[in-house]
Parts: sequence; structure tokens; C-alpha cells
Amino acid sequence: MNNTKTISTIGATILIAALFAASSAIATDDTAAAADATSMMVSYKDYQKPTEAELRKTLTPLQYDVTQNEATERPYQNEYWDNKKEGIYVDIVSGEPLFSSTDKYKSGTGWPSFTRPIRENALTKHEDRKLFVVRTELKSAIAQSHLGHVFTDGPRPTGLRYCINSASLRFVPKENLMREGYVEFLNLFEK
Repeated sequence: MNNTKTISTIGATILIAALFAASSAIATDDTAAAADATSMMVSYKDYQKPTEAELRKTLTPLQYDVTQNEATERPYQNEYWDNKKEGIYVDIVSGEPLFSSTDKYKSGTGWPSFTRPIRENALTKHEDRKLFVVRTELKSAIAQSHLGHVFTDGPRPTGLRYCINSASLRFVPKENLMREGYVEFLNLFEK
């Protein structure tokens, strides 16, 4: 299955819905709704890995080292290990959605931990033998950013612990999902 084609299809669907919402709002003279729909159209993009020059310009040295050189940040001294806000976590490199706060839990490791990815095809798994033990490395599907590792000591329902570097993530709060083009994930937070 081609991830870019799937994402482009999703993007086209969102774009059509936004255009319809904008035209409906303009027809009823609801300028606030038209502005919201237009901002959603402008912010949606296909997820792609930027060029090496763009990565060096936009990422901090730690973000670059983690995502491009498979480094690991320090536990308990990273941005999201204790984040309790509702929202999604996206690849800092491409913006591809990776994890939801609904699957985040406190693992006691000092890194953000999740029971599963936001969707099955969001990650790729690779054998990692760097520390003289076999581990399963996780990378984002599109940009191939190093994220962290998955372990089999997690809670129910999956029994998995997706242990992720904050430096490889950007958090998008629930209230910003529509504005930033992630409207399809709003349903994760409906009670």
C-alpha cells in the first residue's frame, strides 16, 4: 500500500470538505466559519521528508541527532515525558501523525510511552543490535525518522511499550487539530 497515495487521498477529501464548508459559509455570510475552513485548506500538506539543508536549518542539534543519527535523549529531561494534554504527536521531520495522547501512559522510564501508534502503518520496525542485545527500533513510515524502540513490557490492551524520544516528536493539542490539518483525528477525543 502506498502511504503517500493514501495520505494524498485523505488530503483531497479534507480539501473538498473544506472547500464545501468555505463556500457554504460564504453563501450564508458566516465569515468566521469561512476563515476556519480556509485556514484548514492552507495548512493541509502531504507528509514528506525535507532536504538535508532544510533539516539542518529547522531542527535543533538534538532533534537532528535523534531523528537522523539514531541518538537517544536523556530520560526525564525531555519535553513530553510527563505531558498530560490531549492531542496527537507527529513526526518532527515530516508532520506525519504517529501517536495519540489517548494511548500515552506513564511508564516510569522518563520518555513518552504509548501502547500503540495512531494507525498501524505509521511506523516501520527494524532490528537494532547496537547495545549487544536485539531490540526493535521504530522509524516513521514516510521520513524514516528514528523515534525510539518498542518493548513487550507494556500494559493492556497491547502489552507493548512504544518508548519514544521527545526530540523526534511535535505535539499538536486537540484544539489545534483542525487548524493544523489533522481534523481526521478529532474523533479520538470524543467521549
